[in-house]
Amino acid sequence: MALRSRVKFAKCQMLVTSVFILLLGLAVASITALTHFGDHFAVISRAALERNPLETLDRWAFAVGIGLAGLLGLGAALSAAATLREAHGLTAWGFLCFALAFLALAQVAFWRLRNPTQMEDAVLDTYDLVYDQAVRNPSGTQCQELAAIQDTFQCCGKTSPFGLLGKGEANLCQGPEAAREDCLQSIRDFLRTHGTAISTLTIAGLALTAYAMLLSAFLWLAILNGHGLDHKGRYSLTSRARGCQEPSHFRRFQDGPVPPRPSEAEAFF
Repeated sequence: MALRSRVKFAKCQMLVTSVFILLLGLAVASITALTHFGDHFAVISRAALERNPLETLDRWAFAVGIGLAGLLGLGAALSAAATLREAHGLTAWGFLCFALAFLALAQVAFWRLRNPTQMEDAVLDTYDLVYDQAVRNPSGTQCQELAAIQDTFQCCGKTSPFGLLGKGEANLCQGPEAAREDCLQSIRDFLRTHGTAISTLTIAGLALTAYAMLLSAFLWLAILNGHGLDHKGRYSLTSRARGCQEPSHFRRFQDGPVPPRPSEAEAFF
């Protein structure tokens, strides 16, 4: 009875965990789409440069994010279906999806710890290239791209380490735009907020997928050993409990002798 209670509790926990993992997958897909198609990243990654440091990193992040969101959603759906139907095959597939998602999240966490400023450096390097080309050629397309970047981030130019700006740099920020924040600082603030959201989702994903793997393994063993709550097609014979009343056509022979079996001749006539 205690084992059945544990199985029932594990099934409830598995359903709740699947819902949270499904929501996590939707959040990962949303932040991936925001990173790839959002104005702040798109205006920088699509800059017409011979070598764009952000382009390769953006494609890699988009592929990883979409794949991870798909694994989380598939694992949640399979686990929920397996829990309701008590199918050990679906439970195994759900465990596999959670394991792959856990490995992908662990890789993302390792990358964040080892290279915490890689994304920030790529974005700032791209902005520096666009900014330098706009200063050298104010009438070129880079000047329009720089204006688009500055309008998106609501910033203007960048602060010189020596406190002096050249004539070309001073012309980039005139009028109301001169009161805007330094673009380097504005980009850093945006990327730090974005990185905090990614780190939060990564930690939550590691915790949920690890717990889902434990529940999936327990339910798979319970279902495989026949300890599930669904016993359709399985029957067991039990002895009659004491004190139960026998049917009348059996009980009438208990008080007297058993009548002799009729012979074949008597049975014939």
